[in-house]
Amino acid sequence: MPTDETVVQTAAEAAEGVIFSRMKRSAVDDYDVRVTFEDGVLEVDVYVEAPETDADEERVADDAALAARSAVDDLFDDA
Repeated sequence: MPTDETVVQTAAEAAEGVIFSRMKRSAVDDYDVRVTFEDGVLEVDVYVEAPETDADEERVADDAALAARSAVDDLFDDA
């Protein structure tokens, strides 16, 4: 069984991976990935601000949150 810390780290890394696979780091003015895992409940909130890109910031943030949840699902499936 993964530790809470491992769950949070896995989710955060997956979310950041999506953000920076779609946008250059230099184009991102600000981003925030908030992950909590308490009592078996995962909460992921992602914010991206990159006004100089053509990418849909809201879509990237939503996809990053989905990737985070999926990565945690995979983590538990492997356990």
